[in-house]
Amino acid sequence: MGSLLLALFGFALLDAIDVLLVAITTAVVADSRLARRSPVVGGLSLLAGVFVVSVAFGICTVLGIDFLVRLFDFELTPTLRYWGELLIGLVLLGVAALPVDTTVSTGGRWTRPVRENPWLMGVVGFTLGLVKMPTSVPYLAALALLSAQRPLPVGWPLIVAAYCAIALFVPLLVLALALRKTPRARRVYRLLVRGVTRYGPPTIRVLFAVFGVVLVVDALVHGGDLW
Repeated sequence: MGSLLLALFGFALLDAIDVLLVAITTAVVADSRLARRSPVVGGLSLLAGVFVVSVAFGICTVLGIDFLVRLFDFELTPTLRYWGELLIGLVLLGVAALPVDTTVSTGGRWTRPVRENPWLMGVVGFTLGLVKMPTSVPYLAALALLSAQRPLPVGWPLIVAAYCAIALFVPLLVLALALRKTPRARRVYRLLVRGVTRYGPPTIRVLFAVFGVVLVVDALVHGGDLW
C-alpha cells in the first residue's frame, strides 16, 4: 500500500506541473488586478471546476474497470503485469519524444466573458477538466495502478480526491502568492510562473522518459514472465 501511495503521489506532482492551467490561473489574477478586485472567486471557481471533473472522472474510471474485471473474472497474472509495464513504459517514452510548445499565452480571452461574474470561471474549469482528464498520461497511469489493486483499497475514492487536490498544488500556490502584497511574495510569484511556463514541459518530458525506461527495463528483466 505504501508503494502504491508513493507512486500516486509522484504522478500527482507530475500532473501539478500543468502549464495551461497555471497560465489560465495567471490570466485570472492579471485580469482581477486590472479590474481592482480579488482573484479569489475567479481563481477558486476555476480550480474547483477542474477538481470536480477530475474526481468524477477518476471514480467513474476505477468503477468501470472494476466492473469489467468482475464481469470477465479477470486475474492479474505476472505475464499481464509485465506486458502492462512494457506497454505503459513505451507509451511514456513515446509521449516524452513528442515536441512540446513551451510558449503559452496568458491573454485575457479566458477572462473577458466572465469579468462581471467571476464565479462563472467554474464553467471554464469544468470544460477544461473534461478536455484535460482523458488525455492526462500521469492521471491515467495512476488510475490504472489503483484499479489493478485487488481488492480495491478501503476508501479509494478519497485517494482519488487526494490525488486531484495534489495535482492542483501549483495553480493553488500561484493563486495564494498573488494574494500576498509583499515584494518577496511578488518576486516568488513571478519566478514560479516563469519557471513553470519555461521549464515545466521539458521537465515532464525528462521524467516521462525516466519512468518509461524504468518500466521497460523492469519488464525486460522479467522477460521470462512475458511469455
